[in-house]
Amino acid sequence: MSSNGLRPETIAAHALRAVDEATGAVVPPIYLSSTYARDENYVPKLKENYVRAGNPTLWQTEEAIAALEGGSSALLFASGMSAITTLFETVPQGRHVAAPDVMYYGTRDWLQRLERLGRIRLTLFDPRMPGALEAAMRKGETDIMWIETPLNPTWDVIDIEAAAQAAHATGAILAVDATATAAVTTQPLKLGADIVFHSATKYLNGHSDVLAGVLVTRDETPRWAEVKALRTKIGAPLAPLECFLLMRGLRTVFVRYRQASANAMAIARHFEGHPKVARVLYPGLSSHPGHAIAARQMRDGFGGMMSLLVKGGFEDAKTLCTKLKVIVPATSLGGVESLAEHRKSVEGPESPVPDNLVRLSVGIEHVDDLIADLEQALAGM
Repeated sequence: MSSNGLRPETIAAHALRAVDEATGAVVPPIYLSSTYARDENYVPKLKENYVRAGNPTLWQTEEAIAALEGGSSALLFASGMSAITTLFETVPQGRHVAAPDVMYYGTRDWLQRLERLGRIRLTLFDPRMPGALEAAMRKGETDIMWIETPLNPTWDVIDIEAAAQAAHATGAILAVDATATAAVTTQPLKLGADIVFHSATKYLNGHSDVLAGVLVTRDETPRWAEVKALRTKIGAPLAPLECFLLMRGLRTVFVRYRQASANAMAIARHFEGHPKVARVLYPGLSSHPGHAIAARQMRDGFGGMMSLLVKGGFEDAKTLCTKLKVIVPATSLGGVESLAEHRKSVEGPESPVPDNLVRLSVGIEHVDDLIADLEQALAGM
């Protein structure tokens, strides 16, 4: 089935093609073979003949994600970090990278490592400060501007169109970590980004049983060809079974995301002004400083990710997580189950994240149960 003319919900539900042409199966098959035969002329029967370069299950999943993002091509990796590190491997020696000071800490740590090794020059900027993003760029020197929006775990919002203009004005590309928006609510490529990244472990899969990352490009450039070649050389493509599980998750991404968004909005409104909560960080609230930008960039809700700044400090926030009975105190996000995490404990003392921040990944449970769970945990502190 062609994606031409189909709405994203239909593309996702059908995993791009509803019926396998060879067998008529409505669930796409898993191609587990590690190698593929050549024909009588010793020509590979497929575009690749070894699983390290690709396989049919991977290709179909990539095609579906590229269609959802409005990109020309997608590349799946064995983890989110393998996708990120492969992309930054294409930065020429000594070139400049700009990124926000608060973001997924694995990415920040990796960029700081590259800076320590002399591989790149790095500027971390505070996107809340007017003009900081533009000031971080160096004309003719910056190779990649990397942003998240909303930012993990403060959920500050960056204007993607403005970031794209600033990047392109200096000759850089814009890469956007859109993990929190799930290819459902924001399409950064249509707002000027060059490459979109997702930790596909999260919303795209949505069932907490796959480790995966994906890059999607607007145009198939020489850099993109290098990323693809590097993925093969280092053996980083996603394995067939994980591709199948990810494709299964994609088929329900819209309904999962919308329910999580509705739940998160209800929780944010309930706890805004709560006597034991100093602040609710959620871009769906009109009080959020980035709400206007979020409303312009996001559709079908503001996502299931939010954070609570608990009144008190480090120990109070950590205690809240331990007293929850329905919400699971665990790392990760974007699954059907709700999770809570004290980020400072995870990221360490050097992290810029506030000591009293508890990150919530809101799932699809009944929202009244989630609110009651948070209330009892706060009451027990």
